[in-house]
Amino acid sequence: MDDGLADLLHRVVALLGDAARKHSGGQEGDLTYSQLRLLGSVEDVEPATQHRLAQVLGVSDPAVSRALRPLEERGLVRITQDPQHARRRLVELTSTGRAAYHANGKPLAEALRHALQAENFPYDRYLADTLRLAEILESA
Repeated sequence: MDDGLADLLHRVVALLGDAARKHSGGQEGDLTYSQLRLLGSVEDVEPATQHRLAQVLGVSDPAVSRALRPLEERGLVRITQDPQHARRRLVELTSTGRAAYHANGKPLAEALRHALQAENFPYDRYLADTLRLAEILESA
């Protein structure tokens, strides 16, 4: 990936992390943007394998495994062995995890959407273009 694009993506993720902290009031123990994104991805594809989550998030399998540990420790996700494939692990939200995502992740996404639209940002086109960019990058 081009260094400029990588830097831009890191900057956007950092800004989203800042927005998540501001939205939550910056309380100790609050979920980070990355954790909220992971919970939302689990909800979208559950029960999901860790490998599938890595694909959805565009990160490595070990990165997903590391990111899931604190969520599992907090009782937000449940990780079990796939009965059909002993080496595969399935991830699903617990009721606590689902509640945390709906209380924090969804409102944050909605607040960001409203803030962008208030600035006349072409939000719907941005989403469509971003999905298309992801498809292109995945096939490259």
